[in-house]
Amino acid sequence: MEYRRLGSSGLMVPALSLGTGTFGGRGPLFGAWGDTGVREARRLVDICLDAGLTMFDSADVYSDGVSEEVLGEAVKGRRDRVLISTKTGLPTGDGPDEAGTSRSRLIRACEDALRRLGTDRIDLLQLHAFDAGTPIEEVLDTLDELVRAGKVRYVGVSNFSGWQLMKSLAVADRYGHPRYVAHQVYYSLVGRDYEWELMPLGLDQGIGALVWSPLGWGRLTGRIRRGEPLPAESRLHQTAEYGPPVEQEQLFDIVDVLDELARETGRSVPQIAINWLLQRPTVASVIIGARNEEQLRQNLGAVGWSLTPEQVARLDEVSQRTPAYPYFPYYRQAGFARLNPPLPHRVAA
Repeated sequence: MEYRRLGSSGLMVPALSLGTGTFGGRGPLFGAWGDTGVREARRLVDICLDAGLTMFDSADVYSDGVSEEVLGEAVKGRRDRVLISTKTGLPTGDGPDEAGTSRSRLIRACEDALRRLGTDRIDLLQLHAFDAGTPIEEVLDTLDELVRAGKVRYVGVSNFSGWQLMKSLAVADRYGHPRYVAHQVYYSLVGRDYEWELMPLGLDQGIGALVWSPLGWGRLTGRIRRGEPLPAESRLHQTAEYGPPVEQEQLFDIVDVLDELARETGRSVPQIAINWLLQRPTVASVIIGARNEEQLRQNLGAVGWSLTPEQVARLDEVSQRTPAYPYFPYYRQAGFARLNPPLPHRVAA
């Protein structure tokens, strides 16, 4: 397993992390993802540790907190060998203090997560969404308290816009609070919007990307083909409405190229899609999911090798989409090219 520095922090993380959205199996969304119990979760953790995958990502909204409980049981007795990442901020109930990142909510959410996980610290706590109703100063001051108390080691965010993240970093710098070092983002061959603003921001400010849904919400598994019906076992039958939109024709074009590369490399379609992500700037770790041991071992096969520059270029071309204003390609105009040179294609680990 390759290890990479998380943003500008001193924390080294594995190139692949395991997402635990499949742990627990409660609710219409997470029930469709999977229903992994403690016994199977322990086995998955065993396989991960054997492969050098040491970071596990969860959230308080995953199966109403059961995901964190299952993860805590699965790593019991080997807590010092793993990194635990979790998230809070999305609604967990209808009460006035059951959503957002106010001081009272953050403190209680952290305590609840520690209890469910059966641990005394969270290695990376991420805000699951921006809370426009709470002053950024209050959020960062509370996170500072949690870090100073030793309950949280590093802080990050998820699903923030560029201005929300940049304003938060400015406030952190002004008051000497811990800076966000990670941004958990949606990024895949069928969803490259991250590159328009958030990737340049990450490069400039030292924010490492933790990629969720690297297979485009289950569309790059290799089972979806042009002119064929959606497989009966696909979770998209239950979850498509929750995921990011995808342009169908471009999806099929991308799958065609992935099929070609699978034949050339002897690798699976998901392995190629994940390997492409691992070569993108700012990407610190790609969060893989697995409903069973077979899926996990398949996804672990995305590391330990690299696509060639020519193969990467073919995927770049077929998956490229014209950005929205003001991000559309100014580099085609000479003046803008001098002011905004292209991003580096690869970033050193």
